[in-house]
Amino acid sequence: MNYSTIKKTAVAASLVAALGFAESAQAQTPTVFGGRSQYRTWSIGVQGGITTPNVLVGGSNAFGQKVGYFQNKVGEYYGLTIRKQFSHLFGLELEGNRGRIKTYNHDVSGPAAENSLGAKSVETSVNWAGSLNGVFQLGTIDFLRRENAVNFYAKVGLGVMAHNPVQYLNNDFTGTEVYNNEGKWGEEIFGDREATGDRDNRLTAFVPVGVGVKFKLSEVVALNLGYTMNFTDDNLLYGPARTDYKGKFSNVYGGLEFTLGSRDKENLTFTNPVATLYDELKDPSLRNEVEALKQRVSTLEGTVDQLSKDSDGDGVSDKFDKCPGTPAGTAVDGSGCPIKFPEPVAQNNATSGAYYAPIQFEFDSSVLKTESYSTLDKLAKELRDANGSVTLDGYASAEGTEDYNMNLSNDRANAVKQYLVNAGVSASSITATGYGEANPVASNATEEGRVQNRRVEIKK
Repeated sequence: MNYSTIKKTAVAASLVAALGFAESAQAQTPTVFGGRSQYRTWSIGVQGGITTPNVLVGGSNAFGQKVGYFQNKVGEYYGLTIRKQFSHLFGLELEGNRGRIKTYNHDVSGPAAENSLGAKSVETSVNWAGSLNGVFQLGTIDFLRRENAVNFYAKVGLGVMAHNPVQYLNNDFTGTEVYNNEGKWGEEIFGDREATGDRDNRLTAFVPVGVGVKFKLSEVVALNLGYTMNFTDDNLLYGPARTDYKGKFSNVYGGLEFTLGSRDKENLTFTNPVATLYDELKDPSLRNEVEALKQRVSTLEGTVDQLSKDSDGDGVSDKFDKCPGTPAGTAVDGSGCPIKFPEPVAQNNATSGAYYAPIQFEFDSSVLKTESYSTLDKLAKELRDANGSVTLDGYASAEGTEDYNMNLSNDRANAVKQYLVNAGVSASSITATGYGEANPVASNATEEGRVQNRRVEIKK
């Protein structure tokens, strides 16, 4: 495996890792700061600048001279970007550019050296260059405003460029063209496997590595300034020259970036969760609001505790308990007062059999209470054994209309009848009748009296 293959494999692995980082960032965007759905994450940019055949990390140019960084001619370079921000730390960017790169022999650094063709200058036309870059946010700065205004970033990627170098006899890009392979390319580092010899441009893979800074001008527009070094494995980036030279160039650019989406949402590029958390902790107005909410919650909790407090344990809270201190286990009504059941009245009618206390019901209910089951089971057994009959008279307390209470008393009498029928008593031996509010056994002016009037009387 040669150096070129190793380098490309390493770059491809780094991009795969960057894509994995994007997925991780997407999954781990802190929901405490709203999540990505509450931010704008897409942006497009336009940029323009200049190129030079040197890079900051040093090295020689294509003609073998080590020259000062600005001793080479500059060419124009411009393009577009489309970026998706996955978190406040990472985004993926698709970048496209075109332009020119120039290099020549400069007498300041020594005698002008010609290559094997006698060329002293070269101009490489980059007809197009596209790359996929991982953009890493390094930090944001807040300049006396309650929002981040400056963003620093670094990027690395992998791309392909289509280029054609033209070499000139003179060192000022004039004179006879001694090399121009336009229309003759076809065997390339990145592209055709065989020399077709009919292509206008040579395809070359390259690795862009750069840094930059963005200045937030508004909620939509940001000024983008940056510097990128572009490394290739191509020794023909500037045409025939040194065979050991791997072409490289750098570009300095400036441009505008436009954030897409609703202006009501914050730009995720300039979001700083640490600063947001700091604001929540340190901003007086936010802190006061939080304290006010805490006070309201505390007051509400105190009210709930007061309403639910039941000192005597009778199931009625103290606020509504009209008979506090009721002994545990005492049956009470809705106001917390003990329920007084009517005492059984002895009957002298020898033919009437045993006396049965009225069957009691809850307010506005015709459902039998479980404590009535034993009484009704005993009555059912007597009726079956003696083949006897029984009359059931249903009543209601005075709440509600007379018609409603009449229907309710009928339902109560029929509820007792149905229980006896289910217990084996013949339905024909049971007479169930409702009398509504008639014949009260206690006053309907008090809850205690109304409890007694919600009943079904048993007559044998």
